[in-house]
Amino acid sequence: MDFTIPENLRMMQETIRRFVQRDLEPISRQVEDEDRIPEATVQKMRDLGLFGLAIPASYGGLGLGVLSECLVYEELSKTNACFRSRIGTNNGIGSQGIVIDGTEEQRQKYLPRLASGEWTACFALTEPEAGSDAAAIRTRAELRGDHWVLNGKKHFITNGDIADVATVFAVTDPEKRARGGITAFIVERTFPGYSVGTIERKMGLRGNHTAELVFEDCIVPRENVIGGEAMIGQGFKTAMKVLDRGRLTMGASAVGTAQKLLELSLDYAGQRVQFGRPIAQFQAIQFMLADMATQIYAARQMVHHAAWLRDQRGTAVVKEAAMVKLFCTEMVNRVADMAVQIHGGMGYMKDYPIERFYRDVRLTRIYEGTSEIQRLVIARELLK
Repeated sequence: MDFTIPENLRMMQETIRRFVQRDLEPISRQVEDEDRIPEATVQKMRDLGLFGLAIPASYGGLGLGVLSECLVYEELSKTNACFRSRIGTNNGIGSQGIVIDGTEEQRQKYLPRLASGEWTACFALTEPEAGSDAAAIRTRAELRGDHWVLNGKKHFITNGDIADVATVFAVTDPEKRARGGITAFIVERTFPGYSVGTIERKMGLRGNHTAELVFEDCIVPRENVIGGEAMIGQGFKTAMKVLDRGRLTMGASAVGTAQKLLELSLDYAGQRVQFGRPIAQFQAIQFMLADMATQIYAARQMVHHAAWLRDQRGTAVVKEAAMVKLFCTEMVNRVADMAVQIHGGMGYMKDYPIERFYRDVRLTRIYEGTSEIQRLVIARELLK
């Protein structure tokens, strides 16, 4: 592996870095207080092509490889997490089912609108009775003539309240379930029987909403089965392929946030004076800073290597992606905890961003596969 980042990618990194510093970070507190991203900021994201990072150029996106995408998310994650989530859900789990397994007609119809940011996508798998046990979903889909009828509820759906289209997973054969009985559908917000239910109140990630989606005799055309008729019953496989890429970008986001926390901690430790000198001169603080930097370095190498491997193979890197998701999200939570400790009482105050980062990163160990699920995946791959 050549560890040199090509010049074009470094230029892209710098562009995103400036965007974060100039346009996103100054409104982070406003977004936190108002629980919304201003439309003018969303438009700037569209203008930069951020909604189409992972969508092929032939459908209007930037067509970035996984490593390139990870470099972007590392920079985007050095500010309020809601910005990355707004973009990442659209690029990742929201649209990748169509990118990976969709028919050409489906790609032509949906991907250009998603890549431009005209439409937003979401991923509807989780249900009240099916979280880590995704195969236990209860939402049903029945074929009636020239359309499918969906009934059920999804919850904890990121971007669910604003999504124009959702990748929805439903049981089409109760006997087979995950082994050929779950199908993926493209469901538009305007389809009869589709509605948004409760918008959840969360510990963190304000500015990016999580909602319940309700399907009551929801009418979905037959041509909206992802991949067409041949893919009926193969939806669980589609879901797993989509999550594989998302776990890598989630790792990159964790690295970016951890790097920002280290920078804030270094700055504070150099300015905060106790016992007549900056706290950075005390060994206890130095050890925490050293541990933070070491763990970030290790995590970054994991992300870059696994993403490079994914680009080289062109196929899923199941074990490596699970390792990245596990290690990096656990790492950023440890780093956030040390950042609060270094800042002391100030780290607990809402006037400082440390408190917000601390709340926001806690979710990374849960969504898109908990740490416990990642360990199961890794063990399963090792024991094959």
